[in-house]
Amino acid sequence: MQRTIAGLDVHTSHADIAGRDVLLWHHGSPQTGAILPPVQRAADTRGLAVVSIARPAYAGSPRMPGRTVADVAAGTRPVLDELGVASVVSVGASGGGPHALACAAAMPERVRAVITFASPAPFTGDDDWFAAMQAPGGLRAALKGEAARRRFAETDQFDPAQFVDADFAALEDEWASLGADAGAAEEFGPDGLIDDDLAFTRHWGFELAEVTASVLLVQGERDRVIPPAHARMLAVALPHARLDLRPDDGHVSVLRHLGAALTR
Repeated sequence: MQRTIAGLDVHTSHADIAGRDVLLWHHGSPQTGAILPPVQRAADTRGLAVVSIARPAYAGSPRMPGRTVADVAAGTRPVLDELGVASVVSVGASGGGPHALACAAAMPERVRAVITFASPAPFTGDDDWFAAMQAPGGLRAALKGEAARRRFAETDQFDPAQFVDADFAALEDEWASLGADAGAAEEFGPDGLIDDDLAFTRHWGFELAEVTASVLLVQGERDRVIPPAHARMLAVALPHARLDLRPDDGHVSVLRHLGAALTR
């Protein structure tokens, strides 16, 4: 079901999820926030309802200029309150990863576990943060401010070298819906992606040490979008993190381990 709650575009797997344990899905950049079929299947198998919220400036959610990662988590709380969610497994893919962690820091009483797939780590201020990224142009432009990031968006084109063969195979099979949804997100314009990049390259608004829940960091070692070094940085900084490196996976194909990650 799709509805508007606290001004945000919210998708839920059931009409009534009050009192339910929930997989809170934090979408990648860019996506619409729609619940993707493989996410729904993984949740169903484990008896979890699904909630997915389009971040500000994505799909039907209004823009929040200058937002931080923590701001998005703060906006998530009233949504979960209104839905009556009992507990949350906060799951983030790529650009959703920082927001999955932020929700755990903001709502420790509700978030019982976090799982990230190919999440960026907080910007270090060092050029090494960009090392091994195939196409870091958007993030580099974000460091120069919103105007520079918008100029970059005017000529930005997808670089297929960001994905390895396993990624393209996943997009042709189980995760085809992810590619289709990314295309749908582009129809709403670049604001969501721009604001995500700006948020990732400034202070996130919270410290990783504040995340007291257990965190599983699932990372493809062949990832050319968010390289494995980012997962290793997160593993060092988070108090209760486990690193799950997948040697054969890239940025998209690592999502095929969602079901297994939910059983841990």
